[in-house]
Amino acid sequence: MPTSFRFLSLLIPVIWSAHVEANSISDTIWVNGNVITISKMGHRAQAISIKNKKIVAVGSNELVRKSVSKTAVVIDLKGKTVVPGFNDAHLHPSPKYPFESVHSTVDLGPAAVKNNEELIGLLKRKAAITPEGLPVRGFGYQDTKLGGHPTRQILDQVSLKHPVIIRHSSGHISAVNSYVLKLAGITKATPDPPGGSFDRDTDGTPNGVCRESALGEFFKSGKLKEASPPTEKEELNGYQKTFDEYLSNGITSITEAGSSFSKMTVYQKLQAQGLALRINLLISESRLDEVIQKGVVRGYGNENLRISGIKVFHGNSLSGRTCWLNQPYDMVNPETGKKDYYGIPPKRNQTELDSLFFKIHSHGLQIACHSNGDREIEMVLSSFEKIQQLEPRINSRHRIEHCSITTDPILKRIKTDSVVIVLHSYVYEHGDKMLVYGPARWNMMFPNRTAIDMGIAVAQHSDAPISAAIPMLRIQSLATCTSAEGIVIGEKQRILPEEAIGLWTRGGAYASFEERIKGSLEVGKLADMVVLSADPTKTELSKIKDIKVLQTIIGGKIVYEQNEN
Repeated sequence: MPTSFRFLSLLIPVIWSAHVEANSISDTIWVNGNVITISKMGHRAQAISIKNKKIVAVGSNELVRKSVSKTAVVIDLKGKTVVPGFNDAHLHPSPKYPFESVHSTVDLGPAAVKNNEELIGLLKRKAAITPEGLPVRGFGYQDTKLGGHPTRQILDQVSLKHPVIIRHSSGHISAVNSYVLKLAGITKATPDPPGGSFDRDTDGTPNGVCRESALGEFFKSGKLKEASPPTEKEELNGYQKTFDEYLSNGITSITEAGSSFSKMTVYQKLQAQGLALRINLLISESRLDEVIQKGVVRGYGNENLRISGIKVFHGNSLSGRTCWLNQPYDMVNPETGKKDYYGIPPKRNQTELDSLFFKIHSHGLQIACHSNGDREIEMVLSSFEKIQQLEPRINSRHRIEHCSITTDPILKRIKTDSVVIVLHSYVYEHGDKMLVYGPARWNMMFPNRTAIDMGIAVAQHSDAPISAAIPMLRIQSLATCTSAEGIVIGEKQRILPEEAIGLWTRGGAYASFEERIKGSLEVGKLADMVVLSADPTKTELSKIKDIKVLQTIIGGKIVYEQNEN
């Protein structure tokens, strides 16, 4: 078997030939397709038969037609490519509100603003329709494309009568205007909090840019006014818009990283109204005691909405250049003016991390720990090893979310510890922010190729809204490791498009303990699949992102459809 699918072959027993479930009568048969089953590398089929939301036959047109009744619905794929439904293994859904809504957050990404003048103008438009004293919020600005982070001097041009709070595309850096600094009592005498820092003017005065935990300092006073909460209808409609976008991009399953029981209730209501998207939850570490009190263990729920574990933060941001490294960044330290910047250390020490991990592990829950820098990841692995010594558990599948900067020793420990790594594939959007890590580290960043060859379990994610929840763009990024500007980051970690599809399907299913019901197109699995306008394995690599999702199917039902033209 090719080494590229070695770890995938460990997930479930692979059935190599075409299959028909005995005595099945199909509801629907899809014929004349180019079906990439992801059951093994290079495996293809022509047809799929579906009954009661599950796959009952996969194989040639002739073989699959034998499984159907005369009344079965036959759908002619006309040579179109079919892949398993995409599984985004880590993202952060939030409701989308109209620009005019007091609850909306302004999109400040490169497509919306190309310079500080446009950023100021767009936020001014928002301030003009926002009651005085209520926040004007934005998300997604990229300092590398604006020429730097917007300071309080820039954001004061938006408004002096509103709190202006905008967040970097990494989600780990924010910028505020003078209104917010004054309201929170932040001055040059204010120390940096544990796990965070304020950028400062030459005289020590905070300039409005804050990193990691420093953002929380603005809310401690309780003086920041907020709008009344959205109505239930507004909130549900907002989430529905977000989920409709996921479906339009072929995503049939997601894992929300950092969720809560209140959000689970929202999703239950949406699914009761007909939302087909399958949702797995990683509950925020701040709600661990509530999870324990409710007696929740891994797998709580059903195939549509479930809980697998706890999302933990131990470390910082790769694209925000705040993650903690063993060797310094190739950049000048803003505090010392020297090249001695190692990032921002995590708030917890090793003993505190060990204690938290053991509490989660001992209650039968999966740990999913956000960690990007090699120095952070080493601490996470030490804690995983410690808790397994204290209470051994086979197949715990604890996860490292992002796991961006690695070394050979780190990957060997990951393999030995049977850890699942949920890797980024966002070089297309954020490759320009990777330059400060230097060429020596690039080929061990996002180590998809090395991990697959070592037999390490890998899943993929968008981390949306950090990068777009568009699997075809993510697959192109995995295959090329090339940014929109043409910067190649980690050429040695490129993988084949079919391998990338596997990480976005079976990899995600394995990461949430669902590989027996989803992730490949095989008999007995849920009929979740996507019809594409072209075959990603035969498309020019730089054009994979242009492949359209023609249909998204969940449980055999078409939940999204568009014309090819």
